[in-house]
Amino acid sequence: MRNERGGTMVAECITFHRPKFGALLQSDPNIPSPNTHNNSDKEHSVRSSAVSPGYYDNNSSNVRSSATSPGYYDNNPFSSGASPGYYDNARAMSASPATTLGFYDNNNVQGSSVGSTPYAMSPWNHESPYNKSPWIAPSPLNPLLDERCLPESGLVGSLVREEGHIYSLAVSGDLLYTGSDSKNIRVWKNLKDFTGFKSNSGLVKTIVICGEKIFTGHQDGKIRVWKVSQKKPSLHKRIGSLPALKDFIRSSMNPKNYVEVRRHRNVVRIRHFDAVSCMSLNEELGLLYSGSWDKTFKVWRIADSKCLESVTAHDDAVNSVVVGFDSLVFTGSADGTVKVWRRELQGKGSTHFLVQTLLKQENAVTALAVNQSAAIVYCGSSDGNVNYWEREKHLSHGGVLRGHRLAVLCIAAAGNLVFSGSADKNICVWRREVGPGGSHSCLSVLTGHLGPVKCLTVEEDRSRAEDKTDQKWIVYSGSLDRSVKVWRVSEQPPDLKRMVLSEKQASSRSNYSNY
Repeated sequence: MRNERGGTMVAECITFHRPKFGALLQSDPNIPSPNTHNNSDKEHSVRSSAVSPGYYDNNSSNVRSSATSPGYYDNNPFSSGASPGYYDNARAMSASPATTLGFYDNNNVQGSSVGSTPYAMSPWNHESPYNKSPWIAPSPLNPLLDERCLPESGLVGSLVREEGHIYSLAVSGDLLYTGSDSKNIRVWKNLKDFTGFKSNSGLVKTIVICGEKIFTGHQDGKIRVWKVSQKKPSLHKRIGSLPALKDFIRSSMNPKNYVEVRRHRNVVRIRHFDAVSCMSLNEELGLLYSGSWDKTFKVWRIADSKCLESVTAHDDAVNSVVVGFDSLVFTGSADGTVKVWRRELQGKGSTHFLVQTLLKQENAVTALAVNQSAAIVYCGSSDGNVNYWEREKHLSHGGVLRGHRLAVLCIAAAGNLVFSGSADKNICVWRREVGPGGSHSCLSVLTGHLGPVKCLTVEEDRSRAEDKTDQKWIVYSGSLDRSVKVWRVSEQPPDLKRMVLSEKQASSRSNYSNY
C-alpha cells in the first residue's frame, strides 16, 4: 500500500497461534502424548473384522477392530466403550476410561517440570487429605506386618527396569526371565539384574524353558531359540528358530504346503504368519505347542525343531494353549470358545482331534491354566470371570469365580491355589477346598501394581520346603507398569486368633512405652 506522500509502505503481519487445550496437557511429561511413537509407527494401516475382537500390532501398527465381540488392545491406551478392554502396550494405562484417567509415576520422570504446567497447577491435582489421615496407617492386625503371626505371606520385593511393559515370565531354578515390548529378555537372579539378551524384532509375548534351551514367542510371528553358554552362564546365544531354516526352504518348494490366509495371499503351513501369543511344553514327550493370532496352534518336536502338525483350531486369535492331563491339549480363543484336543497316534506320526468344546460365549477367552494334580482346567475371559471344569465330573462345568471388575489377563495354578491377574491391577488368590465338591473361595487379593497384570508364574517356596503343614508358593507377577513383583503366598488362611493375640500384645507394649 502507498502512504500520503506516494511512497510504498510494507506491513508485517504477526499472528499468534493459540495453543489448544490438548497441547497444554501434553506439555506435561507426566501425561503421555498420543504422538510419541517410534519411527516405525509413522505409517498406519487399518484392518477391520466383523467377527473378532481388535488387537493392535505393535510392530506394523495395524489396528483391527471388532463389531460384535469385546475388544482388547495391544498398544491402544483406550478400551472399548461397549465391553471391558485390556491392552498390551498402553502408554496411558487406565483400568477403564469411564472410571479413571490413568496413573502416572512422578518419581520416574526425569527433569519433570510439573509445577509449570496447567495440569499440575489445577486444584484437582493436589494431594488428597485422605493420604494424611491416621486411619490409613498400618494396622497391627495385618499378619503381613508381624513376623510372629503366621502365615508369612505378602510382597517380597519388586523388580523394576525402565525398558518396557512386562508381557511374559518364566522361572528356571534361581533364574527369572522377563520379556517386554522393548524386545529385551532380562534375566534376574536373587531379585537382582543378572544379565539379558535381545532379539532383532518383535515384542516378547511368551517364554518357555526346556533344559538348556529358552524358547521365546514374538509379536512378529517368530519363535526364537536360545541357549545358555556353558563357559559363561550370563551369555545367551541364539541357536535357531522354529521352524528351522532348512525345513522352511524345503517346505516352501512344494505348493501343497501352502495355505490361503486371505485373498491373494498364501503362506507356508509350518510357520506362523501372525503374533505368537502363547506356548506350552510337554516335557515327557519333548513337544512344544505354540498358539497364534493366525487362529492355529502348531506342534513342534524340540529335538530337531521340526513342525509335526499345524491345526486350524478357532475362528479367531488363539490366546492360550496349555498341555493338560490324559494326552489332552486345551486352547482358548478370542472367538469365546475353549476347545479340548486329544493327541492320538496315526501311522508313523500323531494327530490332534477335537474332542469337546467346553465353553462358547461372546466374551473373549484370554487365559487358560491346568492344575495337573487335581485335573482341573481354569479359564479367564474378558468379562472378568474365571470358569473351571473338573475331570472327575467328565469335564463338566464346575463353577465360576467372580472377583475382578475388568478382564482376566493371566491365570496360574499351583497346589490348592489358583491365581488370576486382571486389567483391574489386582491378583486374586483362590483356594480350592480338598474333598467332595471342591468349592473355591477367595483367600486374598494381592494389590500394589499400578497397571494391568499381564503375566503370572508360580514356583514352590524352597526356603520353606521343610514345613509340610503349611505349603507356601513364590508368585511372580508382571505388569504393564513396567515392574515385576514377587509375592510369598501360603495355602493356609490367616489365623484370626493369633492375629487378635498379636494385636493385644502390640497394644500392651505401646501402653507400657507411654509410662
